[in-house]
Amino acid sequence: MATAYGQAGERRSEEKFFLVMAWLMSATIVAGFALNLVLGRSTFAVPLVFHLHAFVFFGWVALYLAQNTLIAGEGLALHRRLGWLAVAWVPAMLVLGVMMTLVSLRTHGGPPFFDKREFLVGNPVGLLAFAALVASAITLRRRTAWHRRLMLCGMALLTAPGLGRLLPTPLFIPYAWVVVNLATLVFPGFAMIADRRRHGRVHPALWWGVAIIVGALAAGEAIAHSPVGSRLTSWVVEGTPGAARPVEAHFP
Repeated sequence: MATAYGQAGERRSEEKFFLVMAWLMSATIVAGFALNLVLGRSTFAVPLVFHLHAFVFFGWVALYLAQNTLIAGEGLALHRRLGWLAVAWVPAMLVLGVMMTLVSLRTHGGPPFFDKREFLVGNPVGLLAFAALVASAITLRRRTAWHRRLMLCGMALLTAPGLGRLLPTPLFIPYAWVVVNLATLVFPGFAMIADRRRHGRVHPALWWGVAIIVGALAAGEAIAHSPVGSRLTSWVVEGTPGAARPVEAHFP
């Protein structure tokens, strides 16, 4: 008979698994940005908004790691108090994420291996999906199995920038944006495999999480490649250096 999700014998095993997944996703993000620094593709000599963006987004990574560490170490009381930081942190991530998308597009047209329209539309849509997953997880915080799986799916969405820097992204042109975003599903996929082995079935929270990730990607693609997406992109970059870059993805 399949074990229940709340059974005490499975609790510790799950806590350890989600802690390992937290470290794995965090390491993916850090490794992607570190690789860019090592290869000289990025620098710390950038405007203030870049540093604010990095502080807020890497702050979330640190918070997610801390929360999973506290749960694995029986620090439930502090975990609950610290969790309320997300209420203020996620809106800041939304604002700075959109700001950085606009700055990147207007400065140099965004990453060349992504279509400008996909980059402009897909980033905010993905951030909204992340916010929806986190908000749902907070709402269902008393249902631990739902809470931790929805949070994992939200964190998985944030690994896209790290994966985009680690994968041979230019080789996926013109489907680089889709490939990188679908690659984030590897983390919910690991959780699904773990659920099947531990409980005999996949928890519905993971199906919902995957559906939201895929749905956000599909919605972003539909809007980006519509006349609205094209006009919006032209309007955003008009009169800026980013306008000189081709709209379509290309090798730099």
